[in-house]
Amino acid sequence: MLNSKLPNTKDSIFSIMSNLAHKNNALNLSQGFPSFPVDTILKDYHTAAIENNYNQYAPMAGVTFLRESISLKMLKLHQANYHPGNEICITAGATQAIFTAIQAIIHSGDEVIVFTPAYDSYVPAIQMAGGIAVEIPMKLPDFNIDWQKVIDHINDKTAMIMINSPHNPSGKMLNHDDMIQLERLAVQHNLIVLSDEVYEHITFDNNAHLSAARYPELKKRSFITASFGKTFHVTGWKTGYCLAPAYLMKEFYKVHQYLVFSINHPAQIAIANYIQEESRYLELASFYQRKRDLFLNSIKDSKFSFDASQGTYFQLLDYASITDENDVTFARRLTIDYKIAAIPISVFMNGTDPKMLRFCFAKEDHEIIKAAQILNSL
Repeated sequence: MLNSKLPNTKDSIFSIMSNLAHKNNALNLSQGFPSFPVDTILKDYHTAAIENNYNQYAPMAGVTFLRESISLKMLKLHQANYHPGNEICITAGATQAIFTAIQAIIHSGDEVIVFTPAYDSYVPAIQMAGGIAVEIPMKLPDFNIDWQKVIDHINDKTAMIMINSPHNPSGKMLNHDDMIQLERLAVQHNLIVLSDEVYEHITFDNNAHLSAARYPELKKRSFITASFGKTFHVTGWKTGYCLAPAYLMKEFYKVHQYLVFSINHPAQIAIANYIQEESRYLELASFYQRKRDLFLNSIKDSKFSFDASQGTYFQLLDYASITDENDVTFARRLTIDYKIAAIPISVFMNGTDPKMLRFCFAKEDHEIIKAAQILNSL
């Protein structure tokens, strides 16, 4: 009998809902990917990279020009210095970066604090390393972190704390007080922090993204993961990066070289060229805020209630005034009967059901308007 390393793992809710949407010809606002086309300039850079023969293995840590560009970006945006030679690694998306960082640091029996709801790759990655995920629920309905609970859960086995801001699925962003609390605890208890910052450039209403890189003592003990796929609407390119101080990145490289070794070469070249125009990521916030506002203004008279997302391209809608069904059942019924798919978030909260669904608004305007018409009919 095979002894599975992930015995409780089932099909991802993203796959389940996307397949259900496809089967029922439903508007898919469940899985988090844009439906609009990629900038032709970025596509042309990719084509040119192929034609210029950037088709063999890239350097293990990533194309030098791209790592230098990331280093400059972090310096400009966060006044944080990362050496491109030994503190940056290009990865096969942020999910690989997260997995690699955990495998590099976590040993059997180590505890890792995870705030739920959380992206579904976190806990399996911890389990694969032999670690123990200590899940601390965020406070509802505001999705704030209860730092006293964090203090209560820290012990001599605690090795890492994972954060995600802007947060998927709530759209909540950590504030300065949160980051100071995290920094204090990390220093006091000698903890490593893994900061998932894939939505770093998608923030709204003048909310500043507070990267772990901004806090000197936090920067000294943090992995930061990010995603070009999210930023440049190319999720299928699976290209991201990880930042860490040299002593942590040294361990990261050890796992990275045996996991994937190197990342899609032409994609790196294309992104390295594309990222030189800063507006292509600095204007992302206004681009998505317009879509968020279109979505929320279009459903303001519906029976759903909501707090406007602070970041990401997701919006939670509270449906408690519509039905008392659990969120999984309601999400399925919406998809089958009303032809619109969303993500039930109880699957990321150990079954706790706040009567909320997550909708992705990284869609064409006509799709957002169509979605609103359906939701207004409920």
